[in-house]
Amino acid sequence: MKYIDKMLELLSTSYSTFHVVKNLKEELIKAGFIELDEKNSYSLSWGKNYFVTRNDTSIIAFKLPEKADGFKMQLSATHNDSPTFKVKPNPVKVSSNLLQLITEPYGGGIYNTWLDKPLSLAGRVLIKQGEEIKSELLNIDEDLLIIPNVCIHMNREINSGYKYNPAVDMIPIMGENVEGFDFNQYILSKLGVEGEVLSFDLFLYNRQKPTLIGINKELLAAAREDDLTSTYSALLGFLESEQASHISVFASFDNEEVGSLTKQGANSTFLKDNIQRIITCLGGEKDDYHKAVANSVMLSIDNAHANHPNHLELSDKTTDVKLNHGIVIKYNANQSYTSDALSSCIVKALCKENNLSYQEYTNRSDLRGGSTLGNISESEISFTSVDIGLPQLAMHSSYETQGVKDIDDAVVLLKFFFSKEIVFEGSNVKIL
Repeated sequence: MKYIDKMLELLSTSYSTFHVVKNLKEELIKAGFIELDEKNSYSLSWGKNYFVTRNDTSIIAFKLPEKADGFKMQLSATHNDSPTFKVKPNPVKVSSNLLQLITEPYGGGIYNTWLDKPLSLAGRVLIKQGEEIKSELLNIDEDLLIIPNVCIHMNREINSGYKYNPAVDMIPIMGENVEGFDFNQYILSKLGVEGEVLSFDLFLYNRQKPTLIGINKELLAAAREDDLTSTYSALLGFLESEQASHISVFASFDNEEVGSLTKQGANSTFLKDNIQRIITCLGGEKDDYHKAVANSVMLSIDNAHANHPNHLELSDKTTDVKLNHGIVIKYNANQSYTSDALSSCIVKALCKENNLSYQEYTNRSDLRGGSTLGNISESEISFTSVDIGLPQLAMHSSYETQGVKDIDDAVVLLKFFFSKEIVFEGSNVKIL
């Protein structure tokens, strides 16, 4: 349980994707990484470490070795968004005597897990102050909102199955109606600044703090475990890794839960653009980019489904994924995951060499599973890639469950992955 305290600390302040990237930046800066800006030219030196962000919600960090034979890379890729509800423009309405905040679903969440619990708002606000428009990070650190269920006396079938309508059932209330209430002025008061609110990207978040549960506190329950436990585990392993002769890259993307088709998503040019710039800035030529991609390997890391103890029938006959039993390698014949025999054997060899357990997952053949960012990012830049994840329960709930030991194993695996040299020789692989 070496890394759980740090994981709890980071999860406790991950109110939105903007706050996640803020956390990642702070950890990188503490480790001596230098921030770059895509709007400016890059000045890079071998032996130094850098990071760059896009839209304040996606981030790429990389370590440059002192000496390198070419530009081969070893990469991890995660996503940092989770299903939630986004606040609409002009969101405040009055119903009966109560203020309602109109939202719309972001991603495929489990709606009923958002009901009858304290919620609040976090994200980004754009404010006009004279000639300048400033971006401010907002977290209203108080129990502000609640989405009340309909009582069972008025909905007798609620325990027999109920289809929630996000435009009707999932609207939070923020208190009793106040004459002349102005949402934008309320935001400004919470930020403690003056100006005119022009726009915002604000999202609901579950106020329940992450906690350890179980007889021996061996389970972690928290909001947004998918995919923040993978993101933070990858970061910790990346930061603790020894300097190798390849370029080590940590990437975390926004918008995976809604298809990644944004300028900061895995289906954007964010990773491709920056890899090309790294190679060019370090004196590489056009063909060096293609050689680097062909010689590189990526771990696409997104949490995986553990067998549900109440519904073992939902798991495939070949699958026995358990909490606290190791990293999960994910497969899909229709390529929702990038894992194949070649790429998965790399993870297996790394685990065996470091005495780490691993598990293997496939969807039940008659159930449609989810997808992840690995194959999406492959449409822009084609690495040898394998999809792995930390096993968990209640994926896409507003509060999820997973094993503490799996987090430690993930950090160790990533540390080992970045510290070793993975070399392709035709159809063969060497791990040095």
